[in-house]
Amino acid sequence: MIDTHAHLDPGDASDVLARAREVGVDRVIAVATTLTGAHEALALAESHAGVYACLGVHPHNAGDPDAERVGELRQLLSHDRAVAIGETGLDYFRDYAPRAAQRSLFERQLELARDLQKPVVIHTRAADEDTLDVLAEFDGTVVLHCFSSPALLAPALERSWYLSFAGNVTYPNAGDLREVARTVPADRLLAETDSPYLSPQPVRGGRNEPAYVVHTLALLAEIRGESPDVLAAQIDANATAAFCL
Repeated sequence: MIDTHAHLDPGDASDVLARAREVGVDRVIAVATTLTGAHEALALAESHAGVYACLGVHPHNAGDPDAERVGELRQLLSHDRAVAIGETGLDYFRDYAPRAAQRSLFERQLELARDLQKPVVIHTRAADEDTLDVLAEFDGTVVLHCFSSPALLAPALERSWYLSFAGNVTYPNAGDLREVARTVPADRLLAETDSPYLSPQPVRGGRNEPAYVVHTLALLAEIRGESPDVLAAQIDANATAAFCL
């Protein structure tokens, strides 16, 4: 089983990953949001079996010095454990950085993805139209992480993007999101924790971690009328294809 999107703390990553392995989660993609985080994610991937790195600068940081140094990701992404670029994208909900700066940063990371032929992991919140606009000319592999916008379902499937569901799909008020997850073609489906955020409903209120992806998987299997083991194998296969693992 795989957690396709986790933010790991180097201070306790060994314990967190051990707990994940105990419940059958033997692969984790560690995601960076800053340049410092990119170095940390790569170090974790080097030192832990089954850990891979996704390296990028988050839209929240588009106004920070890291945004001007995004070219430094190129060398880091040449590492054989670096499997994707991200998370990158647009966040107009929090608006922690100017929108023009977010878009510029997003476009520059897409250029890296084109040059390096890497998949991109997309963060998009309250920015559906602009996200689609920026991605219009991108023909590489796209993963919509922590999928939460039903309006993006049709264009995503039209372009064969992957939709990754996190713990929020398990929340009582997420009926619309569960309906989307129920209808996504099996070969476009991924699961993640986005830990330490968005703990699934059975463990809500505490810090999230990769072991808890099993709760999201169980919910996805239930609403889709599928065996959890069969769905876990399908998601594993999808992740292997998406990230060339």
